[in-house]
Amino acid sequence: MSRNASNTDFVSGGPAIVLVEPQLGENIGMVARAMANFGLSDLRLVNPRDGWPNGRARAAASKADHVIDAVTVYPTLSEAIAGLQFVVATTARQREMIKIVLGPGEAAQKLRALHDTDVRTGILFGRERWGLENDEVAICDAIVTFPVNPAFASLNIAQAVLLMSYEWMKTKPVELFGEEPLVPAPRSEVEGLVNHLIEALDEADYFHLPEKRERMQLNLKSILARAGFSAPEVQTLRGVVASLQRRWMRK
Repeated sequence: MSRNASNTDFVSGGPAIVLVEPQLGENIGMVARAMANFGLSDLRLVNPRDGWPNGRARAAASKADHVIDAVTVYPTLSEAIAGLQFVVATTARQREMIKIVLGPGEAAQKLRALHDTDVRTGILFGRERWGLENDEVAICDAIVTFPVNPAFASLNIAQAVLLMSYEWMKTKPVELFGEEPLVPAPRSEVEGLVNHLIEALDEADYFHLPEKRERMQLNLKSILARAGFSAPEVQTLRGVVASLQRRWMRK
């Protein structure tokens, strides 16, 4: 269920995404999906053409219902950004005004630094057909321009939001699949692996050239030390070496 909002409303979860007079519900839904992919949740609509709520938007959001349900609707852009303290405007056209111009990565870094100090930020996106008006860009703090082909610079609004959302996510460490980071094994365990491997290779007559034996062992130690194995990985490799030793003994 959507809601109308006052100027003081603010939803945490990164910069607010502000769409000025969006036209198609499908585009709004794809924007919500892109936001959900990269951890953003505050979607603000300024005078959406087909009104709100919009069933087509929810369908296109592909179950990003938490973003759709939290959408706030404003009659004017000034009201939509009144509670924000730093806003960037996305545009592919040169503007005849003095503004800081940032690439998407630079903008995301700036937004992250401000967000981490509790400054409320937003990213402004224009209409599907012609983008933002000059007076709308003028009230923003900076401009974000994407490095696109100048002969075909127009981006779909959902694509533009996806790019900025991705850059936003890149500004924090990525936690893949909730896995715990691997802790390197103690040096004593790595040394034990090295000695075990050298012992097994001796049994297999790997070091059959005496003049090269020392150099080959040093290379092995260097390779295994550089790998950064965790303790479970060291144990797995020692099990592999032991298995090969048993096979050689049976021959």
